[in-house]
Amino acid sequence: MKIQPLADRVLVLPAPAEEKVGGIIIPDTAKEKPLQGTIVAAGNGTKDEEMVLKEGDNVLYGKYAGTEIEFEGEKYLIMRQSDVLAVIK
Repeated sequence: MKIQPLADRVLVLPAPAEEKVGGIIIPDTAKEKPLQGTIVAAGNGTKDEEMVLKEGDNVLYGKYAGTEIEFEGEKYLIMRQSDVLAVIK
């Protein structure tokens, strides 16, 4: 990965939004943002907060967490480790 988050930040690849619900196709404007994704890069943490997340972790995060960025045609979220609510095992 060419993007390396700093300190206690992680780079998350959001899971794709659902395209159909019960046979009805949802337009892009009505799709809800997914609230889970995969960590593709993680910082080293800070002296006060150890980085407990790692690449490959599937995580749940808050609805308004992170900053959306686009890199090489792919959309990512960059957020603090504290914005991650849970790791999916």
